[in-house]
Amino acid sequence: MIKKVIKIAKLIGNTPVLKLDDEFIDLYAKLEFKNFSGSIKDRAVNNIIHNAIFEQKIDMNTTIVESSSGNFAISLALHCKFLNLKFIAVVDPNINEISLKTLQLLATEVIMIKDIDETGGYLLNRIAKVKEVLKQTQNSFWTNQYENENNYKSYRLLANEIIRDFEELDYLFVPVSSCGTIVGLSTYLKSNFKDLKIIGVDVEGSMIFSDKKKRRNLSGLGSSKKSHFRINELIDDFIILNQNEISDGCTELLNQHALFGGASSGACYKGAQKYLKNNDTGSIFPKAMILIPDSGVSYIDNIYNKEWVEKFCKIDEMNFENN
Repeated sequence: MIKKVIKIAKLIGNTPVLKLDDEFIDLYAKLEFKNFSGSIKDRAVNNIIHNAIFEQKIDMNTTIVESSSGNFAISLALHCKFLNLKFIAVVDPNINEISLKTLQLLATEVIMIKDIDETGGYLLNRIAKVKEVLKQTQNSFWTNQYENENNYKSYRLLANEIIRDFEELDYLFVPVSSCGTIVGLSTYLKSNFKDLKIIGVDVEGSMIFSDKKKRRNLSGLGSSKKSHFRINELIDDFIILNQNEISDGCTELLNQHALFGGASSGACYKGAQKYLKNNDTGSIFPKAMILIPDSGVSYIDNIYNKEWVEKFCKIDEMNFENN
């Protein structure tokens, strides 16, 4: 199985960097949707599976189980399909319709969690279901993207690509969820870029940087619990956006740069614009990079749907401001 995992690994990484025209920022975008399954999550999934097989935690009869809002599960499903492994995905109603249909095609089973947990999200109940499935399923393995150190360690290669392509970098904007990406990049980049500031980008209602509970309708960004990883020790700052700002970021990326990115991509773009405008950067023309973790294909029915945006982003934001 290791040889098959390595075959997939050859289709992951070395993603292109696009220079974005901007009046005030020397801005670059790392196009992570060019990976094997179409997202940055391929890096973590491949590394986790590779190490689990090497450590004999996975064999040909193992059932893989994971809680995911979409991209991590889709990557796992494709890996498991190639390795002839069973895969059970635990998802929630915030998953994009296209992502859900993809998982229903690729995964062995998809379990939908419909009950909201005490934080206003679904993550805690999804994890509880994963633990239940593990008890009921012999020879099962939880990839556990939220706590598995092979998640953040996988981003050494992404860090190496950035080091290879840039002699200097002032800012890196990274969307947060499991926080594996931002912790890995912070761990491996800081020693090479002495002035680099790594900024986490989150959504209102997420519990990663805030204790303010709020219903979230977007998948792939934010979390219903604090990160297990040492995120606050490793990053320099963070910015929290509302859903309407994220929607605007996606639209601007598409209309101004022909970049068709998902919600976290729009969040990174809008976060960089807002943060660098409102903070003293110490530079007239700071060099910054944003991540484009996935494409906008799975978001056609929500973030790129005007009716959905009016219902869940704009109206929701007006209600929030009035309270």
